[in-house]
Amino acid sequence: MTSLRIAVLPGDGIGPEVCAEAVRVLQALNLDLELHTADVGGRAIKTQGTALPESALRMAQDADAILFGAVGTPEFDKDPKASVRPEQAILGLRKALDLFANLRPVRTFDALTDASPLKPEIVRGVDLIILRELTAGAYFGKPQGQFGAPPERYAVDTTHYTEAEVRRLLIMGFELARARKKKLTQADKANVMATGRLWRAVAHELREEYPDVDYEDMYADACAMHLLRAPRHFDIIATENLFGDILSDEAAMLAGSMGMLPSASLGDTLNRHGYRRGLYEPIHGAAHDIAGQGVANPLAMILSAAMMLRWSFGMHAQAERVERAVEQALNDGYRCRDIATHGARVVGTREMTDAVIARL
Repeated sequence: MTSLRIAVLPGDGIGPEVCAEAVRVLQALNLDLELHTADVGGRAIKTQGTALPESALRMAQDADAILFGAVGTPEFDKDPKASVRPEQAILGLRKALDLFANLRPVRTFDALTDASPLKPEIVRGVDLIILRELTAGAYFGKPQGQFGAPPERYAVDTTHYTEAEVRRLLIMGFELARARKKKLTQADKANVMATGRLWRAVAHELREEYPDVDYEDMYADACAMHLLRAPRHFDIIATENLFGDILSDEAAMLAGSMGMLPSASLGDTLNRHGYRRGLYEPIHGAAHDIAGQGVANPLAMILSAAMMLRWSFGMHAQAERVERAVEQALNDGYRCRDIATHGARVVGTREMTDAVIARL
């Protein structure tokens, strides 16, 4: 295999810190890495006036895979009408690279059952994937905006889906389920939303092509409830953009912290190695309140790098090595403060990575 050409886009807040640790883990595997780095998000806005500079986009398009940290800065959050926002970096990458499917695995480690706010008997043994559509829905629909002046302001967000957008996401969902526990749940709001009825109709057509997969419809609000009540009920949850965003953040509490959940954003485009080009990122945000303190949990970013090895390079053995090393470090009592439990050894960002590397 030729070198692994990876675009590293650290972003804002703790993004650069956790990205650096994921790179250290990849380097410890003695891989032939070709790393290219660029600023995106708030950092790029301050220096170049745009969240996704053209040079960074070209770098991502030329890469086999992308490691992405996090974007967002407090000063932009204070101005809801700002025309340039850090989040445009990740949204722009998803759209430009047609990364339509976001895989968010939720697995609870036995060592972290006490870190979850839920009872251990509820979270123990959870192993599911939330499959979220990424490039359509309310985040991209037009018209969108805030209009008028007080006291008659109003805002519009348009949820728009084509059959093709729905179908390709659900096909991936059925295929994932077929390769795992053969169960697919499709979460929608078909009772009140026309787009939900489209999702349900397409899913019912596709289920005939996958008779070996146990399929069910579920309203998104009911799905949110069951995720906390009986999470082991689920294998693959396929859903639209907005609901997937909400459900996956909720599911982070099953694992104990957002600092534990990786993700992969995939499209149909193949890289130089014949695998899907993807963008890999932790689901947590930029967390400016702890940035620069050396206390951020790097495990979600490290596990995202493991997903990259599996999905974009077909390096399953190396991905499993990383995942086992993470689990062994947790079993040996290492904790960042977001997942700290009584009696654990609380360490910082670099020390946690050192523990993982020592167990590769």
